[in-house]
Amino acid sequence: MTSLEKMPIDPQLDDTQLADMISTHLTNAITETSRIIYGQQEEIKQIIASILSGGHALLVGAPGLGKTKLVSTLATVMGLSAKRVQFTPDLMPADITGSEILDEDAQGKRSFRFIPGPAFCQLLMADEINRASPRTQSALLQAMQEKYISIAGKDYPLPAPFHVLATQNPIEQEGTYPLPEAQLDRFMVQVNLTYPDQATEKAMLLATTGANESQAQQIITPDTLVKAQSLVRRLPIGENLVDSILRLVRNARPETSEDPFIQQNIAWGPGSRAAQALMLLVRARALLNGRLAPNQEDLIALAPAVLRHRIALTFTARAENIQLDDILKNLLNKAI
Repeated sequence: MTSLEKMPIDPQLDDTQLADMISTHLTNAITETSRIIYGQQEEIKQIIASILSGGHALLVGAPGLGKTKLVSTLATVMGLSAKRVQFTPDLMPADITGSEILDEDAQGKRSFRFIPGPAFCQLLMADEINRASPRTQSALLQAMQEKYISIAGKDYPLPAPFHVLATQNPIEQEGTYPLPEAQLDRFMVQVNLTYPDQATEKAMLLATTGANESQAQQIITPDTLVKAQSLVRRLPIGENLVDSILRLVRNARPETSEDPFIQQNIAWGPGSRAAQALMLLVRARALLNGRLAPNQEDLIALAPAVLRHRIALTFTARAENIQLDDILKNLLNKAI
């Protein structure tokens, strides 16, 4: 497999030619990642689509499903400088953003010098983000939104591209600080990782417990990723698909839905940021699949990841064991 470092993109290419070239290498990137991470191809596509859209992703799954391995593999495949922070209750904002220290030069002159924290990378893994205090969570989430860090009144821009892949363990919730709804909304998608099927798990066992373990290879460069992110925003999207996105998001809100079931069972629904995310993500998924324009299939595939962390069920709905995934399926059927 050939790296894009050896095959730079010609700046004279038009958007159609550029899309064909980028799509080919994105396919190679998915194949390379799937060679290391078993049984999560659709989840890999969702994460890469969120990166192509310029967003951040929240990965939710039980321990041992390869969340950390997935992030490190994506960093290698996409050529991004990566760092990992293990979130704990005693983690401070400065442990992520960095801090100033009092420095003294050879002439004895003292001045403050900024020491960058791990956030100054292109792909940051926030491992178990819900274990840190709200103060530390907010420091990271501000950096995610603003793309810079402010220390002592001075702004320090983060590298471009900058993406955060955060993980959460849905099993152990004692002593955690769940992300508030407004902060969850900063994540473009919530990707749920599940257990692999028996055949996939057997293949994984054979591949990862031998003398030699496969290592991921770089396929894409950061410069190419930035070009792909710009291209995603230029891809056309049909008016029918735009209307479907609007219907889906507006029907998921109790304030704008005319469905009594939604009004009774949803406490609050997705904001306009969810519709913006879908507009970008369907284009990114189309590019991943070698198409120049998105279709309804892309919306069906991505809607649950975009909406599941932006909708809250009422107490009555939870007491009656109403499942959010079932509601999302019904909303999709009515929107398309």
